[in-house]
Amino acid sequence: MSIRVGLDAYRVDGVHGYFDYEHKQSQPFIVSVRVDLINDVHDEALSSTVDYGLLQKAVDVVVLESKPIRLIEKMAVNIAEFIRNNVEVETIFVRIEKPDAPLPHPGGLPFIEYTWNRME
Repeated sequence: MSIRVGLDAYRVDGVHGYFDYEHKQSQPFIVSVRVDLINDVHDEALSSTVDYGLLQKAVDVVVLESKPIRLIEKMAVNIAEFIRNNVEVETIFVRIEKPDAPLPHPGGLPFIEYTWNRME
């Protein structure tokens, strides 16, 4: 049996980005986090699963409470590390979209995706 718990399209504003000017004014980041549980859920106990609030807290700690991060790839790794340090899961998937990323011209939605697997 496989159970996935997630938080999709959580919008947070942060001062992250490669360029120094991105550290001066907030911009939106749309974050989706999914985890595959390592164990079965028992007796409808929250302690046997992952609370959605923990996923939101992982994003908040990294995007809202950390110093500026230049690469959103690093943001994704940090979110996964926060989750790993707080619960045992099989897989962690993080997608970060950066709709206001500096591009040569309008168009497209920049994003990164990161997956961590316990077996790797």
